Amino acid sequence: MANVIVVGAQWGDEGKGKLVDILAEKAKVVVRYQGGNNAGHTVMFGDKTFILHLIPSGILQDNVACVLGNGMVIDPKALLKEIDELKVLGISVEGRLKISDSANLIMPYHILLDQAREARAGKNKIGTTARGIGPAYEDKAGRQGIRFVEIGRDSRFKSKLDLLVEDKNLYLKHILGQKNGFLDSDQVFEDLMAQYQRIEPFLCNSQKFLAEEMEKGAHLLFEGAQGTFLDVDHGTYPYVTSSNTVAGGACTGAGVPPTKIDRIVGVVKAYTTRVGSGPFPTELNDADGAHLSKVGHEFGATTGRARRCGWFDACMLTDSVRINGFTDLGITKLDVMDGMEVIKICTHYIGPDGERIDHFPHSLSLQEELKPVYEEFPGWKQSIRGLTDFEQLPENAKAYLKRIGELLKVPVFMVSTGPKREETIILGDLFTPRA
Repeated sequence: MANVIVVGAQWGDEGKGKLVDILAEKAKVVVRYQGGNNAGHTVMFGDKTFILHLIPSGILQDNVACVLGNGMVIDPKALLKEIDELKVLGISVEGRLKISDSANLIMPYHILLDQAREARAGKNKIGTTARGIGPAYEDKAGRQGIRFVEIGRDSRFKSKLDLLVEDKNLYLKHILGQKNGFLDSDQVFEDLMAQYQRIEPFLCNSQKFLAEEMEKGAHLLFEGAQGTFLDVDHGTYPYVTSSNTVAGGACTGAGVPPTKIDRIVGVVKAYTTRVGSGPFPTELNDADGAHLSKVGHEFGATTGRARRCGWFDACMLTDSVRINGFTDLGITKLDVMDGMEVIKICTHYIGPDGERIDHFPHSLSLQEELKPVYEEFPGWKQSIRGLTDFEQLPENAKAYLKRIGELLKVPVFMVSTGPKREETIILGDLFTPRA
């Protein structure tokens, strides 16, 4: 048995879905442990493309169980839509999808609150996906959340919902200044009960299920959403998501003890991207940035928003390694850099007073003033698209990968040479115990 966590090491959108899909071939169970339908995990193989927002990418592998953990916030409407879309594509979730009965729900008022706050913030908005993620986590922390387990088993649930809807309507009206679009509690309840009826067969004590699978010797694969620097504690606060995206979040968000984790994989792009607002020291607003954006098709799978692009930031990623304890690296989108004349890696920063800074500081104002210092590498000026053998890579591409491994002090086990499942170089087996 080996249990592996897959974490985005940057600002999300690193290609975790593809890696999880590949690793799931050897796993028995894949677990999402945080976030909601603000994730967008794209998997491509053959002539098929799947974009998943809630259900783990492992659902595309036969005979793999997929768990939505207790640390998630789940929009029932979005979940049912995703289940139906998979069914149309020939992917059945029956008997394979497990949903924690202690997961919190994203309610319609959470979505309204999210949208109203972003609209009111104007230029100061966080840049959320407007899917109610933040407000749902607020209610969870404030002990006002709704969990699946209480819907069908608590006679007081309707009166609780009535009070919550009334409270949110008042907040929307008097605090956020909304003039219409308020919710009717009876309609919210009726819609929720209809959704719950379809979801109830998937509900279980997921912590107990995972413990039993581990006792049987099953490999568990934990799939994170977003990325390390969107973590609510360790990211570029306040321009972050509302959950713990780092490796430690897998244990709390799935109910699995840290002693059961064997390996932690950091997924990084061969360059850096970010969606939404917030500091970005290596951001490029030139021809190189335009190349990465165009060739990399850098648009969010969830929102369609254009991603900001920049050079690989090894200084920031050194912090990511420290926080997560990565044992292995998966590097994606190396092929996007085909044909570039010069490629750069940020190794440290110069602060506003001219001082050298070798870490990613917590101060937002300081982050915005950092000047990156780069090492330059010659590009390989040829296509590596679809290569599956490391030795076939151009020497300049190998040198670039080697330097990333040296700077981060973590071995590279996977290199993506294209968006499809089969366009991948694998350099090891994560489910084989290390000596």
